[in-house]
Amino acid sequence: MTAATVKSVYRKGVRDGAPFLLMALPFATFFGVAAAEAGLQLAQIIGFSLLVIAGASQFAALQMMIDNAAIVLVLLAALAVNLRMAMYSAALVPHLGAAPLWQRALVAYINFDQSYMQSMIEFEERPELSAPLKAWYFLGVASLIAPAWVIATIVGAVVGQAIPPEYALDFIVPIMFMAMVGPMLKSLAHVAAAFTSCVVALLLLGLPSGMGLIIAAFCAMGVGAAVETWMERA
Repeated sequence: MTAATVKSVYRKGVRDGAPFLLMALPFATFFGVAAAEAGLQLAQIIGFSLLVIAGASQFAALQMMIDNAAIVLVLLAALAVNLRMAMYSAALVPHLGAAPLWQRALVAYINFDQSYMQSMIEFEERPELSAPLKAWYFLGVASLIAPAWVIATIVGAVVGQAIPPEYALDFIVPIMFMAMVGPMLKSLAHVAAAFTSCVVALLLLGLPSGMGLIIAAFCAMGVGAAVETWMERA
């Protein structure tokens, strides 16, 4: 593994991750606005984004805080929404398990939806990459998004009141996830899993703390695995 190869892989990760800024920036700005309106101080908002870097769980925790929920319930709500990160981590082990400890530690910190999904697409297309190079690609994808998330959060917190309500920044959330998931639907098993997750999530929409999404995720994994097994036998 030469320095030129590392730079090439890392820079490709940066290029592939750059388009996600179009979605991450409004999303983070929207969180900054919501957190400021909820009464959080600027230092608290910055710490929120620095420590969590996961929009869905940040919004879930913020809503619980607005409702004056106990701190234990706030933490449980954030953890429930973020359980998908555990599934992401398990899926990354075959690709990054042999990477150096410092790389795995950084990946663990910046393992969020965009960095995971884009990296998995690249790993499937280029299985010949070594574990350290795959980690460099992952870090490249996240190296623009992570700091941009924090900066946009600060912007939203500071100038949020000046953003017109008709801009409706929250519209970016579903668009972002559709853009990430779409390229990964490459087989019947993928389509079946995606369809299952949508149906179950809609049926369980009323459950608190994002539990409907967690149940939908596990149902989708089961259906996807079953369809893939059936296809292999057929």
